[in-house]
Amino acid sequence: MSIGERIRQRRKLLQITQLEIAEQLKMGRSNFGHIENGRVTPSSSDLQKIADILQTNADYLLGRTDDPSPQGAAAGLKTYPEWATSKDKRDLKKMLQSPDVLYFDGIEFSDEDRAKMLGVMETIFWEAKKMNKEVNRKSREKKNNRNNKEL
Repeated sequence: MSIGERIRQRRKLLQITQLEIAEQLKMGRSNFGHIENGRVTPSSSDLQKIADILQTNADYLLGRTDDPSPQGAAAGLKTYPEWATSKDKRDLKKMLQSPDVLYFDGIEFSDEDRAKMLGVMETIFWEAKKMNKEVNRKSREKKNNRNNKEL
């Protein structure tokens, strides 16, 4: 389930409108709708605010845990998606430690900007990794189906 799908699911569960959340985030309803529809990835600060409004935790919204309780992340639950392999975790660590991540156009990011950027990059990394695994799984299934038909 994507970030937007988890946000929508929690919002509907709590019977909160998009407009109510958008107002609390000081953004337009359509902007919040773009987050729910997956067209826009929320910043780490907006993600935390959304988690607070929806009485959950950011790790739940990111798909890192299936525990929606507000203390989920603080309770020492894993910070990686349950499907992540050791290689996936190493790939993320390698990407986030890349020196290119620290600079843009020769200018070093501030610690605050870097933290925000790394949070967004981590979110995108896990979404891309999950989509890639799904594409590979479907490709293998298709190939297996073709091989089974040939037998």
